[in-house]
Amino acid sequence: MDFSLMIQRDLIKSKEVNASDLASACYRQIEKLNPTLNAFITVLEPEQNILPSTGNMPLYGIPIAVKDLYDTQGIRTTSGSKFFADNIPTEDAYVVQKIKKAGGHIIGKTNTHEIALGVTNNNPHFGACKNPWDITRTPGGSSGGSAVAVATGMAMAALGTDTGGSIRIPAALCGVVGLKPTYGRISLRGILPLSWNLDHAGPITRKVEDAALMLQVMGGYDDKDPVSVKTLPGDYSSHLRDTMKERKAAFATGSFIEETTDEEILLAVRKAAKILEEQGVVITEVNVDFLKEAAHANSLMTQADGAAFHRERLMEHPDWFGADVRKRLETGAAFTSSEYVLARRTQVEARRRCEILFEQYDVLLLPTTPISAPVLEGENAVERARQLTRFTAPFNLTGLPALSVPCGFTKDGLPIGLQIVSRAWNESGVLRAGYAYQQATEWHTTKPKIAS
Repeated sequence: MDFSLMIQRDLIKSKEVNASDLASACYRQIEKLNPTLNAFITVLEPEQNILPSTGNMPLYGIPIAVKDLYDTQGIRTTSGSKFFADNIPTEDAYVVQKIKKAGGHIIGKTNTHEIALGVTNNNPHFGACKNPWDITRTPGGSSGGSAVAVATGMAMAALGTDTGGSIRIPAALCGVVGLKPTYGRISLRGILPLSWNLDHAGPITRKVEDAALMLQVMGGYDDKDPVSVKTLPGDYSSHLRDTMKERKAAFATGSFIEETTDEEILLAVRKAAKILEEQGVVITEVNVDFLKEAAHANSLMTQADGAAFHRERLMEHPDWFGADVRKRLETGAAFTSSEYVLARRTQVEARRRCEILFEQYDVLLLPTTPISAPVLEGENAVERARQLTRFTAPFNLTGLPALSVPCGFTKDGLPIGLQIVSRAWNESGVLRAGYAYQQATEWHTTKPKIAS
């Protein structure tokens, strides 16, 4: 079965595929693979018959997985936490409402790193989620379950959240597409916060055009969300096929990129830039060492903001948190106001540096992660995992749109991600560049053997 959302949607529209049969195919994958991969915390009971489409329903019949951080009416929403193990929301998150209105079929709630504060998805309360390319390795997090579900055909698309890379990291490590839109593009209402200043919601899909369609549905102003921004409705699909000729791309260089990145990842990203160059993109190497301070500031703010949101839980039941999460929260609570103010100043400065960069270039190209998927357990596992946010966190701090697309494999057969970033509100630009690269390569067509 082709895992592409757009292909399956068109087959349903043409009545070559029945929506209920498509859902059944995903449930079969869940039954077969979830006991090993642990991508889902909660799987919903299959509906006997999916109701007929009414009006414009761009996701009609498409099975979609929802990260267990999004409220779902009448369905347990744990946030991967002991504190919320029995939480049954009374209404859907705003984005879930939009998915349902568009005809999407919610198939289950996916595993997440506890309260989204981590990137391994090694959850002490609901079990570790495992990478389908090598089950001894992390799928990345905190939206690891969502990426695994999409990579293996347990869902056609999935919802994730991203505070320091939690959509793009698992997308890169699992060989799928992950999009973090501009801050304020997608409502956060009904999603458990980690950082009010840095959280983003976004889709994980098999292909770039699927991410564009999901963003079309998910995006839009929500007057009940204080960080939602009123912008013109985006049209993310119609310009995907526009030429890339004479577009300008900055290729990230400097010690920040090169000193910790595995050589085979650097080579894969450089080859990706060459493929875009062959399509007429003008590639210029640009030193981006200023992003190092941005990554550090994002980490500080994430932990401090998380400690603020969970302050009562941390005081009353610190033992209910897993050891790694509790340590991060305690670290966040210990930061001084001066340290936090300096991080916010770094945020302002980084935004301005990026504004200047994107006055000259349409997109920035860099690795999504400096390493491939590290092992879940063992010596240096946690330390290796800390490296995963190095190239993603700066764009949470600046709030810029960033896309991860598959761009190759390591010699060990693990996926590599190319990250494409642009100026605020230019999701169309990152999607167009990602689509151009995707169409010139076949990395996105490769699926883990376990999914066959």
